[in-house]
Amino acid sequence: MEVGVLIAKRWILALLRHRTFYSLAELNGAIVQLLERLNSRLLRKLKQSRRELFERFDLPNALSLPDKPYQYAEWKLATVNIDYHIEVDKHFYSVPYKLIHDKLDVRLTAHTVEAFQKSERVAAHVRSFVAYHHTTLKEHMPPDHQNYLEWTPSRIIDWAKKTGPATAELVQKIIDSRTYPEQAYRSCLGILRLEKYYPKERLENAAARAVQFGTLSFKSLRKILNAGLDRLDEKQQGSNSALPAHDNIRGSHYYH
Repeated sequence: MEVGVLIAKRWILALLRHRTFYSLAELNGAIVQLLERLNSRLLRKLKQSRRELFERFDLPNALSLPDKPYQYAEWKLATVNIDYHIEVDKHFYSVPYKLIHDKLDVRLTAHTVEAFQKSERVAAHVRSFVAYHHTTLKEHMPPDHQNYLEWTPSRIIDWAKKTGPATAELVQKIIDSRTYPEQAYRSCLGILRLEKYYPKERLENAAARAVQFGTLSFKSLRKILNAGLDRLDEKQQGSNSALPAHDNIRGSHYYH
């Protein structure tokens, strides 16, 4: 095996090392030409080429090639969320709704995503590289959401109302913006869990700001809170009210 690698380096790689290629197809074409030249070259001692030896000894005993070319694949472990989607490489893929909370083995190739439960394939999708979007198959959805799933859009919105009307409005808009309501559950529940880390007042202000600017996602809301933008209006009002009365201070009304 090492001898074969050495021969390929001498007769192929060495001849290509100073050339520049602008596409993979161009590089493969040059390799094919040099490979044909190498295989047709007569060996000194045997007075036969590698191709002749292959056709004489190896080809009659060779097995047929697989129907499909080899595909490199990666395996990952994913947990099924309450929206019956799994997150794989920053994209969400649906699986049968009865598998909620189960852990699945996921096989990724350049073109496909497959989910397995105990070695049995339960879902297959064309791979998508659009981050934080959903790929959903209707057959994975429950026939009657009310009967099969604990979470419903109305329940999530009612939960959001306990924080405030702005939070409820944001959650409603996120749900309405998705093709299927279940695609919004992950983002909505993330928003509601923020109450563990921020006061309701801040969460409400941030939600109102998110609705105002149309940034309808959990990540956008968290960025608003992390940056303190939910307090921006309060600070501006406080700074304006603290200005002393003076002839040289015009105020914002002057520019309207």
